[in-house]
Amino acid sequence: MTSFRERIRASIENKNLQKALDANAQRRVEGSVAAFTSLPDHQDRRQRAHRIRENVIANLDQVAAKFLAKVEANGFSVHLAKDSAEAVKIALEIIENLPQRHKEHKEKQNNILVHPRSSLVKKSLIAKSKSMVTEEIELNEALESAGHRVVETDLGEYIVQLRHEKPSHIITPAVHLRRQEVAQLFHDELGIPYTEDIPTLTEAARQTLREVFLSADVGVSGVNFGIAESGSLCIVTNEGNGRMVTTLPSTHIAMMGMERLLPTMDDLALMLSLLPRSATTQKISVYTQFIQRPLDRQERHLIFLDNGRSNLRLSPINDGLMCIRCGACLNACPIFREIGGHAYASVYPGPIGSVISAGLFGPEHAPLAQACTVCGACKEACPVDIDLPKMLLRVRAGQFPSPSGRGARGEGGAGIPLVVKLGLNTYRRIALHPRLFGVAQKWIGRLASTTKSASTGFLPLPAWTGWGYSKDFPRPAKTPFRERINHHTTGMPRKDIPKISMEKKKQIGTDDTLTLIPQSTIDFLASRFSMELKELSGEIISVSAKELPKKLIAYLQERGVTRVQTDAASAEYLQNQEIAHQTEADPNIEVGITAAVAAVAETGSLLITGENRNQLCVSLLPEIHIAILQAKDILKSLEEVLALSEIRNAPAASLISGPSRTADIEMTLTIGVHGPRELIVFLVDG
Repeated sequence: MTSFRERIRASIENKNLQKALDANAQRRVEGSVAAFTSLPDHQDRRQRAHRIRENVIANLDQVAAKFLAKVEANGFSVHLAKDSAEAVKIALEIIENLPQRHKEHKEKQNNILVHPRSSLVKKSLIAKSKSMVTEEIELNEALESAGHRVVETDLGEYIVQLRHEKPSHIITPAVHLRRQEVAQLFHDELGIPYTEDIPTLTEAARQTLREVFLSADVGVSGVNFGIAESGSLCIVTNEGNGRMVTTLPSTHIAMMGMERLLPTMDDLALMLSLLPRSATTQKISVYTQFIQRPLDRQERHLIFLDNGRSNLRLSPINDGLMCIRCGACLNACPIFREIGGHAYASVYPGPIGSVISAGLFGPEHAPLAQACTVCGACKEACPVDIDLPKMLLRVRAGQFPSPSGRGARGEGGAGIPLVVKLGLNTYRRIALHPRLFGVAQKWIGRLASTTKSASTGFLPLPAWTGWGYSKDFPRPAKTPFRERINHHTTGMPRKDIPKISMEKKKQIGTDDTLTLIPQSTIDFLASRFSMELKELSGEIISVSAKELPKKLIAYLQERGVTRVQTDAASAEYLQNQEIAHQTEADPNIEVGITAAVAAVAETGSLLITGENRNQLCVSLLPEIHIAILQAKDILKSLEEVLALSEIRNAPAASLISGPSRTADIEMTLTIGVHGPRELIVFLVDG
């Protein structure tokens, strides 16, 4: 295996990678800043989120016990896995002992184009939603070695799976690729004509993976959050594949790291206000699922994984368990933005990966922390305010757990050459004495002022230091910083610099022209909801209760629709012989019509619940999803909607915020992936 230094050099020399990383970093950071402007109290929310996650990790045993008891009472089969080997063994046992009813899928799966070059006879077809914890335990490799066919259904994950690569980013697995590479890949593997048009490439993946969803024996997903008070699993996605793999197959396996817990739905509402903004620059993801119970004729399994987390929890870097896997620290990190995820050679790259990789996988990953500049950008970007620089320094000092011991300390300075360690120790000893440090600064400054490169004017350093490979070491200033800081640019001594009063500080940046808008009226909430949904590419049609049936039928006829799927509540509006309607799911039906239970004005989200597959498929399988929403059911905030009993009482519920979408190819937004391409809301007043 190549060294970290060699992988860094290879990444820097890869021009395509550099262009891809530059585009990702710029768009992610700018998008996140824009997303947080709509959340003026986000700093306060960060601190609250930090306290919640800190409390969960401190009381993990009690929170986990409550959660698992609720999950089991809800009808899940709960499995505890102490390590990756045990988790893989449990998953294999579940899959290889599928109920007899799964046999009907076997003929279908042989015709599915997933890996055309594979010559193995497959036992079961497994459709997977994106899950970092399954990457951590190498579940795909184990299942494929046992003869099963595993298909990643997230577009980015599907791309890297076809390339036989690992994801290079926690959120955007194919961030290291440009459209030309994806185009060639799909031409070679899927047999489509070469095209660099991203919507066309997305459509090719949609058509291929649709057959996987419909034929899969097992769906495997991760879990973003587990809610202790209700035993709910929360899964956040944009493409619709998460809903597919948890709804359509007769067996659903949820794989969850034991730290991904929250006490209440109120806590979840807070996290959902931060996670999408940090991860994908959205106010809220398109699909936020809540899974409570198995559907009809379905088994649900939860594999609750430790895999070193208990050990990490007792170590000085235990704050790493607070991570909610948003990937914001990767986008902000100047190192990741230059070398990408594959250079780390760990399933978890970037700043957070440099911490938890050493904590979970052992000292061989400790050198990753040496790449950190300790600039603090990762802490500033973290939505739960994890002090990553502090933990990275602790990893450097060897303060991470050993896989064989509880909270054992590893070797300090792992991955650093002996001569560099000697230099750092010398620097530490000098820096501990202010007077000695000041003398050393002046000495180095005088030396640098008389020694420089004739060609560049910069201080030359030996090749073994690494300086000179991609940058030169700048000459130190002649006048030490301490001397300059004591004299302001105006010439005033430091003590005479005018101070700003606390009252004045509070006024800076305030806007006295802002006025409060009443938010209690139905009209205002409906207006806010409509505005937000339109920004998410949804369409609003305002109607009165009296004219709803007539306008709904006219709309369908205008679009040439003759057959739709409905839920029971919507069927009454279609008592017309020209529009055939049914409640049974059919992948060939173009339009699905549902009644919305509620809506969130602040995010433009609809709440849909389902007692069975048919009800859930109405808003999932058709190309067009029409929702009927009563204006009186629109609530202001996410907190209010998550408090509704309808979520806990249903086997599954979803917040839907626009049509399905992806930006996995060159960060280019494409509407319509695995879920509906269109979302039309008939907003009923009165």
